[in-house]
Amino acid sequence: MENRFGEAIRVLGKMRDYGCPPDNITYNTILDGLCKKGRLNEARDLLLDMKNKGLFPNRTTFNILVVGCCRLGWLKEAANVIELMSKNNVVPDAWTYNVMISGFCKQGRVDEALRLREEMENLKLSPDVVTYNTLINGCFEHGSSEEGFKLIDEMEGRGMKPNSVTYNVMVKWFVKKGKMDEVDKTVRKMEESGCLPDIVTYNTLISWHCKAGKMDEAFRLMDEMGRKGLKMDNVTLNTMLRALCKERKLDEAHDLLCSARRRGYFVDEVSYGTLIIGYFKHEKASQALRLWDEMKEKEIIPSIITYNSMIAGLCQMGKTNQAIDKLDELLESGLVPDEITYNTIIHGYCHEGQVEKAFQFHNKMVEKNFKPDVVTCNTLLCGLCREGMLEKALKLFNTWISKGKDVDAVSYNTIILSLCKEKRFGEAFDLLAEMEEKKLGPDCYTYNAILGGLTDAGRMKDAEEFISKIAEKGKSEYQFLELGKRQDARTSEIPQEPHPNAIAYSNKINELCSQGRYKDAMKIFHESTQKNIILLKSTYIDLMDGLIKRRKSTSKGMLSS
Repeated sequence: MENRFGEAIRVLGKMRDYGCPPDNITYNTILDGLCKKGRLNEARDLLLDMKNKGLFPNRTTFNILVVGCCRLGWLKEAANVIELMSKNNVVPDAWTYNVMISGFCKQGRVDEALRLREEMENLKLSPDVVTYNTLINGCFEHGSSEEGFKLIDEMEGRGMKPNSVTYNVMVKWFVKKGKMDEVDKTVRKMEESGCLPDIVTYNTLISWHCKAGKMDEAFRLMDEMGRKGLKMDNVTLNTMLRALCKERKLDEAHDLLCSARRRGYFVDEVSYGTLIIGYFKHEKASQALRLWDEMKEKEIIPSIITYNSMIAGLCQMGKTNQAIDKLDELLESGLVPDEITYNTIIHGYCHEGQVEKAFQFHNKMVEKNFKPDVVTCNTLLCGLCREGMLEKALKLFNTWISKGKDVDAVSYNTIILSLCKEKRFGEAFDLLAEMEEKKLGPDCYTYNAILGGLTDAGRMKDAEEFISKIAEKGKSEYQFLELGKRQDARTSEIPQEPHPNAIAYSNKINELCSQGRYKDAMKIFHESTQKNIILLKSTYIDLMDGLIKRRKSTSKGMLSS
């Protein structure tokens, strides 16, 4: 359906000339279309025109405006419309309030939604099943489950039977909490009450089994749906495809896609995009490209999200030039690239070591109104540092800050790591202080970069002082210790030229730390530094952890005495 609002409004203006003046229905039809598209300013103008023509807005008119405001999350404006209804002697109905209650619940403002229910009753408007279902769902999603169950009891006490929506809300909540026994009870109760499980019920259960890795059970439920005459929708299909791709069962995912298409089910671009991402993730670019061509042949139009997935996959495979072809295709189809599109390609060039190309592309896109963000900056900084262009990285970093643009911990960590590798510790510590001043960290990566740099440079005394300073500040809130250990085990656990006794000293210190004997561990540490022995990096992390714990326990002891 084409959105030819301008033409509709022109016809509206000519209707009087043909002796057929527009009525409320005419105006309401156009208002409804404008509100559904979020064009509320034009809707307001049309409402004013309606009044100028001597037509008074009726309840339908106001309800259309309330829906439009709520759809955009403009609840204050929606409340103003209800107030305007009263001024025009038009009484809001249950439908008006249900829309408002839904708007508040979607924003997590359940208390205000519950107050609206009370307001309804004060106006002698009886809440209906829709009112209760909306509030029950709001309570389970954002408020108190206890309040949600109370509302179910209240609804039944008023003679309103829970319907399939009510039961599905309960099933969804029990699934979310992992209470599968309660799920089974609720489904049985649903069937006993005459509300048969529907597509929503099955999709909720299938999604849970997929997340739990129980694919056999998910397929069993999907077959059960078919036997009960329920047709799988794109939610079912896409949930199953995502789960199969996650399990690396790409052939099964492809078979399911083909089977769904043959059986006449609705297969959308999300279905194709899910499998395309799966192929790229598991380095099967040729299958991904084949599927892309198949999708285009079947005239399934990719969205910007699908294009971004395709571009990201090609860039990850080192095929950034092919990704550029997809960008050109995207532009030709009339879609508008977003920050993700541009940042992905810039990252692709940097990943391939083609930093100059990344900058050329960046500059070209800026000319086309692309606004680089902190992700763009970090990607370019990382690319420059990886290629050993530290001076250019520093220049970009300082220029970015001087222009008042946002930087984050990643920006600082990228530069600090490269400075430490170059043994430029003075500049690294200056940036560390700047990070702290801006409250951007430091975090585990900052500490590991500096500590790693100091130990690799053989500056054991400085490393020891750095550990002590961190311990004095009690930086445990950053939780860098455990993360540091995991990162350490993955990268440079053993020095390139280990001292014959390095592992022995490290193991002894680690053992003492695990026993809480940090004082003894520090003695061994001092002994190792005097002999210029470079320990395993995880040992330094253990020592930092120990010093922080000891400092905390000492502080608690002083406070309690």
